[in-house]
Formats: sequence, structure tokens, C-alpha cells
Amino acid sequence: MFEHVDAYPGDPILTLNENFQKDPRQDKINLSIGIYFDDDGRLPVMEAVREAETALLSDLGPKPYLPMSGFAPYRDAVQSLVFGEQCAARTEKRIATVQTLGGSGALKIGADFLKRYFPQAQVWVSDPTWENHRFIFERAGFTVNTYPYYDDATGGLKFDAMLAAIDALAPRSVVVLHACCHNPTGVDLDDAQWEQLIAVLHKRELLPFVDIAYQGFGSNLDDDAFAVRELARRGVPMLVANSFSKNFSLYGERCGALSVLCQDAGEADRVLGQLTSAVRSNYSNPPTHGAKIVTKVLTTPALNEKWRNELTAMCRRIADMRGAIHELLSRHIEGETLSRYIKQRGMFTYTGLSAEQVDRLREQYGVYILRSGRMCVAGLNERNVGAVAEAIAKVIAPAA
Repeated sequence: MFEHVDAYPGDPILTLNENFQKDPRQDKINLSIGIYFDDDGRLPVMEAVREAETALLSDLGPKPYLPMSGFAPYRDAVQSLVFGEQCAARTEKRIATVQTLGGSGALKIGADFLKRYFPQAQVWVSDPTWENHRFIFERAGFTVNTYPYYDDATGGLKFDAMLAAIDALAPRSVVVLHACCHNPTGVDLDDAQWEQLIAVLHKRELLPFVDIAYQGFGSNLDDDAFAVRELARRGVPMLVANSFSKNFSLYGERCGALSVLCQDAGEADRVLGQLTSAVRSNYSNPPTHGAKIVTKVLTTPALNEKWRNELTAMCRRIADMRGAIHELLSRHIEGETLSRYIKQRGMFTYTGLSAEQVDRLREQYGVYILRSGRMCVAGLNERNVGAVAEAIAKVIAPAA
């Protein structure tokens, strides 16, 4: 019956992580998967999250199904965090938000919704982008194209080429954008560039789909949401997928949301209905526990302040590790290309290493990064950054 089913080659990130687990070397270092580890190399439990969950567990009760759209206080808290408490679209009820299974679930629900109501549209993603962007939209039936983004030579942004490519797209094309901490490159637009891009999106009647999976890991929670809030301020229709996996360290709880900015409350109500229909056909309704943890933290002033302080400390630690590896590599390697380690932002950096150099890094030194050259800077700590810098310097040296 299933003889015609071909083998799944595996996800490049998750497969590499599995290979890391099988590696018997005691000094191996995992900088592949996008997870924040603390300076002891452990997955942290944020104190604000611990307190919120403890309070919830002390008051156990029935666990009925949530509505298809999700936990209402959670959805409201999402809108406040992503769009801003004072966002006019919020007060005017022009945002349709559903709770989803993480950021990936938000992308999937959004892709299904778009395919139903914009069946002739094509999707455009940055070159490069997170691998699952292409996979999700192609599985939904879209043709997926790329627009220029990363400059290999400088480790920066091809902004002029990006803007020109997007300015040439057909109306109602779907443009997938990273709000901050671009995955995989760590290269972001600045506010002035966002303003130019948003003007083009508006003029060309394009439909932005903003992925904001790392809010709080770039500069701060408000600055990292600049693109979303500026689009909302200008009244540009958009979809926004957000996730609490990273900034709450709640990876396994799959807490995310999809929001759609509409022109009026009636339109938002109809869109919400169709989003819940997409949820129903995928997984009926979302889980309760993680959403209640997030809601309690975001809506309890003392916990909210504690969480923000913890998140700020995590962001600073990543910045410190960027500075540390840049300083250590500067002892071995000359050239402007090293500046990418401190100019890029968030959990990831495109190192500029070739696939062959990445293979040597893994095979000879037990340092795991993606073959694209993407390194998860959040996996660095005071104990391993020296070994990583020395290994990178050794694999680069032959080509220097």
C-alpha cells in the first residue's frame, strides 16, 4: 500500500541536533539548534514563568477544551505585547487573533487562510530564510520565490536590491518578513529602512506576513516590534505570527498566535471566523497550560516586570558572547568580515564559513553549526567560547 512513499531526508537542523546527541565526545559543543542556553549551558526556567506556573498548579481544576480561537485573555495579551497597548487598531477591534501551536502553527494557519482567499498569489521569502518558511507555504500549495536579502561579501543587508525586487512584485503578493533577529543571518533592517519598505508594500498593495519569533532578543520588546507597529500605524493589512518559545523559554508548550490586521471591526470578525475554521481543520483547538502561564505573566504587573528584566539579561548575555567571540577571533584573523559577529543581532549569526569548513569544524573539533554557516550564539558561554573561536580560526587558516 505504501510502497510509493519516498524517504523523508530529515530537517537539517533537527537531524544535526540528533547527530550531536549521538556524538560520544565529551567536549562537543552544540551551536546548531535555535534554543537559548544560559551561561552554564542549561535550558533556563525563567523565574517569572516558574512563579506563574506554581500559582496555576496550586489551583487545579477541570480542563475543558478551549474555544477554537484559543484562550481569550491570552489573545488579548498577545495583541498588547506585539501591537502595543495603545495601538488604535486594538481599541477599534480591527485585529483578529487566534492562539496557535507555536509560531509554526501560526504560519500554517495563516498559509491555509491565504491559500483559500488569495489562491492566485505567490509567496516571497528572504534569501536566505528559515527553512520551514518555504516548507510550510509550499505544502499549503503556494509557489515560493525569494527576494535579495543577505550580502555574503559584507555580512550585511542587500537593502537596495531587496527594495527594488519587492517594488516589482504583483499586487497581493505575500511577502514574508522577519520583524527582528533575522533567522538565519542575524541581519535586520533599521527603522529608516523599515519605513522605506513599508511605503513600498503599501504602494504596491502587497500583503506582508511578519514573523516575530524573537521579540526581546534584538534590542527590547518595544523596539523589536517596530515593523509590526509601524505597519499597523499606517493601516497596512498584514498577518503576524508570534511565538513565546524563545522569550518565555517555553519551547515544549507550543505557545504562539496569528494576528491579522483588518480595515474595520466587521472585517476582523469575519477573518477571525475563517481563522478558527482553519484551526478546526488542523487541530480543532489549542492547548491550555502554556497559554495560561504566558497570560498570567503578561497580565500580572510584578511578574511582567520580572519577566522583562530576565529577558533583558538574556539579551545582554547574547550580546556579551558576540563581543567575546569577536575579540577572541580578532587575535587570529584580520579583516572586516569579523564585524558580523557584533553587527548582527539576536540568537543567530551567519559566520561566513563554507560547508566544507563547517564539516571540518564538526568532524575535527566537535563544534556543531549548520552547513549554511549559521551559528546559534545563544549556545556560547564563558567556558566554551574560547574553544569555539580557536576551532573556527583553525578551519579558516588554510584559506587565509
